[in-house]
This record gives sequence, C-alpha cells and structure tokens, in this order.
Amino acid sequence: MAATLMDRQLADEIRELAREENAVILAHNYERPEVQDVADVVGDSLGLSRAAANTQADVIVFCGVHFMAETAAILSPEKIVLLPDLGAGCSLSDSITAEQLRAWKAEHPGAVVVSYVNTTAAVKAESDYCCTSGNSVEIVNAIPEEQEILFCPDQFLGAHVQRVTGRRNMRIWEGACHVHAAISPDSLSLVRREHPRAEMLVHPECGCTTGLLEASSSGRLDGERLQVLSTEGMMRRPRYSGADEFIVATEVGILHRLRKAHPGKTFYPADERASCRFMKMTTLPKVLRSLQTMEPRITVPTRIAARARLAIERMLEVGGSPIAPCPPSTSAD
Repeated sequence: MAATLMDRQLADEIRELAREENAVILAHNYERPEVQDVADVVGDSLGLSRAAANTQADVIVFCGVHFMAETAAILSPEKIVLLPDLGAGCSLSDSITAEQLRAWKAEHPGAVVVSYVNTTAAVKAESDYCCTSGNSVEIVNAIPEEQEILFCPDQFLGAHVQRVTGRRNMRIWEGACHVHAAISPDSLSLVRREHPRAEMLVHPECGCTTGLLEASSSGRLDGERLQVLSTEGMMRRPRYSGADEFIVATEVGILHRLRKAHPGKTFYPADERASCRFMKMTTLPKVLRSLQTMEPRITVPTRIAARARLAIERMLEVGGSPIAPCPPSTSAD
C-alpha cells in the first residue's frame, strides 16, 4: 500500500511538471504498469512514432528504449526528447550495425532495404523503408514484386512476413529479440494445457510462431484459436473475439494494458519470464528526474537524421496503395 501511495504521489508530481513544461509522456506497451499509467499515450512503436510526429508539446519524455527516443528525435528535431534512463537499450537493435548493413547491401546491389523500427538511427539511415510488426506485411506488399528486398534485423518477423506475402526475393537478417526468442514451445504448451479454451495471441517476433502456424495448417491446432498479431493487434483482438481467455505470447508488460482495456476477459502470459530488463529500467523517479533536469536528452546528428527520416516517413505514409519504386539506398557515410 505504501508503494502504491508513493507511486500516486510521484505520478501527480510528474503530471504537474509535465503540464508546466508542456511535455508529453509516451510509454511503450512493455513498460512498468505505473509508468504506463502516468503516460499520455501508451502504444506500440508505430503508434508512438505517430504521436511523436504529431505532438504539439515542446518536450517528449519517451518511456521506452533508446532507438524509440532516437526515432522521436528524428521526427521532431525541434523538440526536446528525453529518455529517462540511457541504459535502456535493445538486444534486437544491437543485432545489426550500420557497417554490417552496408556490407550486406554491397552483396546485393539494387536491393531495397526494409528495416524493422527496432534499429538504430544509423541503420535507419542506410534503409529505404522502416516497418513495425503491425505494418511489416503491408510495407512489403506495397513494394513491387520484382524488387529484391533485404529485411532486417528480426529473423522471426522476417520469416512471418515472407510466409504471409509469399515473397521469394526477400533475404532476411539473422537477428532476434532475446525476450521473444526465449518464449519456447514447451512453456506455451504447458499454459495451453492449463487453459485449453484460451485463444492464443502470438507476436510474430516469437521463435515459436512458425511451429504454431505449421500445427494450425496441419489441423493439429484449431486455427481459430491462434492469432499472430502486433501488440496493438493484441489490444484490439479481445473486443471482437468470442473467447473469454487469452494466452499472450509477448513481453509481459502488455498484460497490464490488456487487463485494463478488457476487464471482463482473462489474460495469461505464455511465459512469465518474458520480461525485458531494458524496458523495466524506466521508473517513476527517473521520469520525474528527467523532467526536472531536462536530461538525458537524445539527439541524432543532422546528416544521419535526414536520411533516417526518409525511411520512417515512408513507413508512416503507407496506406495500402503501392509504393512508387525508390532508388536503392546509398551509404550515409
């Protein structure tokens, strides 16, 4: 109870200071519950990118990880972008560097690069398009079929996109999110046995996705009980589903938002250990201190930001119509 009272007091201080500084607080679905509760916007990478691009606030407090704050700084270079803890990194983002991507592009001249938004600004600057788990299929489908694609860095999301789109000329980088990759078929099978009536909501970054889809195709698994979705897709699904119980295969932070949004339904983690230590580094005291000091501030060098912004804007502009072919990206250096 004391901790809850302290959280409420901190939240009140944060909201008051945010009003004084004309600041908007953005929080990813995987953040701590108390951080999500103090935020003005909670969402996935795509939703938060749009919020960062459209906000009228002078200050953006990004409760997420480093590449997300970089994206906000790229989209709103005139604003102050704060990341409450500089140590909040990302194992998936770290799985490819700009140097590695340049070397890969050199091996496939003329290919178009589609980079997951979970990448550094330097990698985005080497890319033609960014995507999120929610719009990755749409992005790839909008690129002319004859165009070779280099997709990075998540191998499981890439495999899912290739499976859905049927693209044969798509090469996939072998990177992964350590949290999603560790959600094993064994842990998922155990939860399924305990809750046989539950519908499964599975993030395409999970290593178990391929096996589940194969089981569904073969009839060993009821296809109606399997939904491969982005985190925002997971948020919407219970509203339309006839199921009352759901097994959620992604980082456990989203369970807080799901339970708040759908109080009449029950949600179980596919693996209770699926917690990202980087996402959990942001705390209310750090958010308050960040607003008080206007630090740590995230900036992106102008040369890199200008090129990265093109890839991000192309992502935000896709609305289902074919994308006009663009010249293959060139080096940012």
